Amino acid sequence: MFPLYDENPTVRPAVAMMVILGLNIAAWVFVQGMGSDMPLARSLCLYGLIPGELLGTAPLGASIELGPNLSCSLEGTSAMTLLYHMFLHGGWLHIVGNMWFLWIFGDNVEDAMGAPRFLAFYLLCGLAAAVAQIITAPGAII
Repeated sequence: MFPLYDENPTVRPAVAMMVILGLNIAAWVFVQGMGSDMPLARSLCLYGLIPGELLGTAPLGASIELGPNLSCSLEGTSAMTLLYHMFLHGGWLHIVGNMWFLWIFGDNVEDAMGAPRFLAFYLLCGLAAAVAQIITAPGAII
């Protein structure tokens, strides 16, 4: 059975968790077009973390196939993708799964840490994931 909530009481409302959840959903709706082919592909091309593009190890103009008649052309990116990638999702199952577990566990973690530390924890974990991806495949174009 899938959990819908936990039974651990909280002392404070989970404001930071709700803001993070809202930002993820807003990005999914307004930036990624709720998974529609073109907006999803465009968001991944513009805001996705592509180690080879970020580090300049992939040739400019290299093409990444995203699906039938969908591709990205590497044209350079900014360090902001280290932040942006944390709010992108690859499909409905991806966002639903991530937001579900954030909803179930995030309030308790935020309650224990406090909102500012929880927000810092969330961002640092996303940055650590980016660094791990970059270290394991610095020339990757996916």
